[in-house]
Amino acid sequence: MSTTDTPPPTAEAPAVGGALDVEPLDGPAVPAARSGLSDAAREAVAAGVPEETARGYDGDWRRFTAWALALGRSPKPCTGDTLTEYVTWLTLTPRPRTGRPYKPASIDRAMASIAVAHQAAELPPPHQKGARLVLRGYERRLKETKDPRGRRRKATAATPPVLRKMVGALDRTTPIGIRDAAALLTGFALAARRGEAALLNWEDLTEVEEGFEAELYRPKVNKEQPPGVPYGSNPATCPVRALRAWRTCLTAHGRTPTGPLFVRIDRHGRIAHPMTRHGRPIGDADGRMTGEGIGDIVTRAATRAGLTPPADLLPDLPARWTGHSLRRGFATAARKAGKDMIETARHGGWVDGSKALTSYFEEAGRWDESNPLYGIGL
Repeated sequence: MSTTDTPPPTAEAPAVGGALDVEPLDGPAVPAARSGLSDAAREAVAAGVPEETARGYDGDWRRFTAWALALGRSPKPCTGDTLTEYVTWLTLTPRPRTGRPYKPASIDRAMASIAVAHQAAELPPPHQKGARLVLRGYERRLKETKDPRGRRRKATAATPPVLRKMVGALDRTTPIGIRDAAALLTGFALAARRGEAALLNWEDLTEVEEGFEAELYRPKVNKEQPPGVPYGSNPATCPVRALRAWRTCLTAHGRTPTGPLFVRIDRHGRIAHPMTRHGRPIGDADGRMTGEGIGDIVTRAATRAGLTPPADLLPDLPARWTGHSLRRGFATAARKAGKDMIETARHGGWVDGSKALTSYFEEAGRWDESNPLYGIGL
């Protein structure tokens, strides 16, 4: 049966493995096999793709491949009609975990993964016009019905008042509390993504009279830049003092503060203790925390501080405290302090003209003088 003769899938179409969790007969999206490339070249291509992006695209590609093969369609090369049918299916079919169809942002990423798979295989990606129209209509329906999925959920901003609550709820007499305070305050001060914070080494920090400089690698902008972090006016939330306390803690426990800046600590208080599973070592040998671990620090601190959603969030959209909360909190605080967007972008490693930074600035300025309703005489 040709792909054009295949009946369109509907919400009642048989799901493959429930959530399409079936191993495909084709390869992952990143990197897809290329004719003429050696194994070393394929590995080099894969190394150029951020790990989290590659992981997301790989899952999206596997789900699409399983869906296409179950309906006798070709996943690669994929036609525009097949892509439109797949997007339609995603908007109609409940996911087993949530009982609801995919969110628009997830569908958009799935479309991107299909395009990336074709580009990696040196094939023209499918036309997206029909699929984009389907997605646009889906987003409109969600907004008209006030469905929470129609809103793009962003990490809640951990601004300085929030940070004070998070840090205040920590037990800073314990290694975990000292480390978490340093991670929260340093992550905010550097506007670091969680993966960037995890990659920091002690050698990347240079103390100067004003505070410290950090040689921070920003994978998203593919360059290093040394943002300066001055002393804070409040000793309890000063990132420079927090880092000094963390270094002192490591020294007191017989460790030299070299290598990874943030290391794991188990429930017994053992710093960078070796981990095993089924008798085999797991985790970084030096104890380096993962980006997910940095994000967990933020989530735990928010829970411990009893933080509630800001008033402008819908009741069914609770606060979302993640590793990105520190980065968004920095941007929000910079806007409220009247800082220049370009200088903020340079410090935080946003690309020029970043849509994300622009949206953070716009949202932070809703209630200040930049609101056009102020001063017009109402």
